[in-house]
Amino acid sequence: MNANALLARVRGQVPLLVTSILLVSMFTVGSVQYDGFFSGQVLLNLLIDNAFLLVVAVGMTFVVLTGGIDLSVGAVVALSTMVSAWLVERHGWPPLVVIPLVLLMGTAGGWAMGWVIHTFEIQPFIVTLAGMFLARGLCYTISIESISITDPSYTAMAQTRIPLGDLFVSPSVLIALLVLAAGFVVLHYTRLGRNVYALGGSEQSALLMGLPVGRTKTTVYAISGFCSALGGVLLTFYMLSGYGLHAVGLELDAIAAVVIGGTLLTGGSGYLLGTLLGVLVLGLIQTVISFQGTLSSWWTRIVIGGLLFVFIVLQRLITARRR
Repeated sequence: MNANALLARVRGQVPLLVTSILLVSMFTVGSVQYDGFFSGQVLLNLLIDNAFLLVVAVGMTFVVLTGGIDLSVGAVVALSTMVSAWLVERHGWPPLVVIPLVLLMGTAGGWAMGWVIHTFEIQPFIVTLAGMFLARGLCYTISIESISITDPSYTAMAQTRIPLGDLFVSPSVLIALLVLAAGFVVLHYTRLGRNVYALGGSEQSALLMGLPVGRTKTTVYAISGFCSALGGVLLTFYMLSGYGLHAVGLELDAIAAVVIGGTLLTGGSGYLLGTLLGVLVLGLIQTVISFQGTLSSWWTRIVIGGLLFVFIVLQRLITARRR
């Protein structure tokens, strides 16, 4: 590896390093300021409370790495909770049938959006915005009110604690980490992963190299749809209800986690480890504000917005230097 390539690689990892330092600094400040903050369970609670967001953010990472965007993820999460609650509670369907059906629905919806984006050469922003309105609208055709879930399988998943010595995690955390590990393997050890990075680097170059651009695009949006539906299943375990207003703004949280984690919005550079760190940063912001006790929850959005602005400027500086 020559000096220029090494320098470019180091620059590409700067956002990931900054995110790591930010996470450690926030946890250190919180530990000094608040009693009970310095605890392994506090860190594990970040994963417990944000397992569904981590799964959605993994799918979003695939899309952003290609230079795309998916604004439908929050609505698909809500639709997944609503369909699950409606079929299980109103029609008595078994969860072993409902959950695969919901996952298939999300995957098919994502694939369809990817197909439209590639075939008709429409901006992902427009297509996924239409998908967002469609999914959110379908929620209200099922019910305009929240549907509570009392099924024993769902309540068991919600109440189960997996012990880790004196600490514990929920089954949703293990599912989210398995999705993260699977995504890491796909991105770094398969042909699809190499195609995703190549497509994000330059779609025109990918076409000239004979790479399957169309298939890659449809696949990453299908992956995002699958992750959104699975995130909806995990949110159903967490909330024990289906509601059309669940996950409002979740698409922005997922994008923020991906960007704060160091993935370039222009595509071609980023790591799933960064996405995990981004999700932990967002969760830690909420935890610090909760421990503080006097600040409104809206401060979470303000801080996230400020961080997002900083990381976008940082990305711009890095890409400008590369040129």
